[in-house]
Amino acid sequence: MSFQKAVDLLRLAEMAASRHRGVGLQEIVEVFGCDHRTAQRMTKALEDCFPNVQTVTDDQRKKYWSLRGSDARLMLSQGIRDSELTALEMGIRRAERDGATTEVAALTSLKDRLLATMPKSHARRAETDAEAVLEAYGFASRPGPRVEVAALLLATVAEALKGPNLLTLVYDGGSRSGQDRTVEPYGLLLGIRRYLVAREVGQTRLQHFRLDRIRTARLEASSFVRDPDFSLDDHAARAFGSYHDDREYGEVVWRFNREAAPTAREFTFHPRQEMVEEPDGRLTVRFHAGGHLEMAWHLYQWGDAVEVLAPETLREMVDAHRRADFAAMP
Repeated sequence: MSFQKAVDLLRLAEMAASRHRGVGLQEIVEVFGCDHRTAQRMTKALEDCFPNVQTVTDDQRKKYWSLRGSDARLMLSQGIRDSELTALEMGIRRAERDGATTEVAALTSLKDRLLATMPKSHARRAETDAEAVLEAYGFASRPGPRVEVAALLLATVAEALKGPNLLTLVYDGGSRSGQDRTVEPYGLLLGIRRYLVAREVGQTRLQHFRLDRIRTARLEASSFVRDPDFSLDDHAARAFGSYHDDREYGEVVWRFNREAAPTAREFTFHPRQEMVEEPDGRLTVRFHAGGHLEMAWHLYQWGDAVEVLAPETLREMVDAHRRADFAAMP
């Protein structure tokens, strides 16, 4: 057996030991970039090398291989806490969005080895807690300048999101500045500014609370039932950045000139954007969102290489500030 095949077999053993149901052929194909026949040969090698391999076939006649018992001790001997698993998953998702495929593979392998060493009940609990926090975080924060938020506040908010439990805030801003406000937390929007998406008890509309303006946050013992129809991804997509203004929501159209088009093509300006290659080499980007001020901040970096076609209010904000003397694209 070649060295690479031995490494792949050990990686497959980690996957079989870390997944509660086991690992299937389709997942092997996707992870190792092989064809179906090669995946079958790998599972045969797994069965030959690890006598404790168990197989199960689901109701769709798909077969899964799992590694149990003493063979699983080939993996690391320590478990993983839910906070550590959350950090790992956040790292994986950020690396995926940045296109860092090597880091994605390395972090995923590490996560599987750690989960494989835990009692299955503990692993399931850690995964459930971590997933609750990850769903609440939504978009990973972009690199660059940001406002720092106290670690204790973030930890309190994370615990409330996991519950989910009510939070009592003292918030600096608005007509009720400095007063206690009990809210149902739904998620976090991360960017230059960080916002807690929450609904005040007794209210129907969602509000955004800047984390740097939350003076204190107290975790309450009472829990609440989240709106099953709420999607943080859908909610976040209504804005360009982390600031939301429903009055500004609408179609946004930017057109990059021929020189800027290759650079702009590498950007995801919005998760639901559409890009159109124009016959003359220019690039048109369309999406629906609000938050014109954050758009203007970003567009300034492109100088006169981008033109705002819609909305007119955004066009008026940036037209007087387009310049041609920037030495580089963003």
